[in-house]
Amino acid sequence: MNINEIAKLAGVSRATVSRYLNNGYVSDEKKERIQEVIDRTGYKPSTQAQTLRTKKTRLIGVILPKINSDSISRMVAGISVVLKEAGYQLLLANTENREKEELEYLRLFSENHVDGIILIATIITREHKRALKALQVPVVLLGQRLDGYSCVYQDDCLAARDVSRLLLRGAGKIGCIGVTQQDEAVGAGRRKGFLEAAGDAGIAEDAVSFLETGFSVEDGYRAMDQLLALCPGADAVFCATDSIALGALARLQEAGRQIPEEVALAGVGDTVSGRIVSPKLTSVHFYYKTSGKEAARLLLELLDGNEARKQIKMGYRVEERGTTRQR
Repeated sequence: MNINEIAKLAGVSRATVSRYLNNGYVSDEKKERIQEVIDRTGYKPSTQAQTLRTKKTRLIGVILPKINSDSISRMVAGISVVLKEAGYQLLLANTENREKEELEYLRLFSENHVDGIILIATIITREHKRALKALQVPVVLLGQRLDGYSCVYQDDCLAARDVSRLLLRGAGKIGCIGVTQQDEAVGAGRRKGFLEAAGDAGIAEDAVSFLETGFSVEDGYRAMDQLLALCPGADAVFCATDSIALGALARLQEAGRQIPEEVALAGVGDTVSGRIVSPKLTSVHFYYKTSGKEAARLLLELLDGNEARKQIKMGYRVEERGTTRQR
């Protein structure tokens, strides 16, 4: 079955069928006839032929830092919902948080005929900015804010501040397990919010025991082990992510500490694991799936020729559970 046969069965010209398949103007009556033939015959247009005609691949490249992450999977789910409805397919590139791989995928996607790119960003270096500027296709950043680009990002600072206010009730000696400050959102933003809450509680920055670690549960466990040695009397610990907090919780329980009576604990991200562990983890819920949807919609606007660079800061919800002291 080809376009000529579709046209013959529908009683229209080949050009009319072509316009219909490429979203051009066709009268409602002819649209119905063409669609009825397509439904009856199971005809599927040649993707290769459409690409040659329209110069569009209907492919979107999504660059992500870690594929086995609760937050990332929720973002990708949101992206997929919107782009699938718009007729696009996703090409996922997992970089394992390696800067060089992010830069390489930006180049590869731009040169290998995707229609647009969504970069789930962690660290934005000068090399990233150069690579973004050199792109020949539209791009949206998800998870970080960068002037001059369409972005969807979380309110990391205020979210960390608000959950830390719960964490620090009745606390005297506090610790903070964060990630690299090069990560403007999860690293710098969340640390800043935590310190604002500490300041409100009358705790000076130099009285806080800080550690930086990676993003995994194992990293959180090791960092908590170090914190116990550095500050044995710590009675409240803020963790930049739920994964870090879950590792920290495991180490504290292994050390025989009562949670939250002896040590209060809070994370960020509201993961499934944090909701089922005992005690359940106090955390911040970010609307990651919705964030993915918003990023996809921004990209569709760019693909439609809207050159306005929009930036969307998402909301959040603090989830007070069993690892922080009650009022």
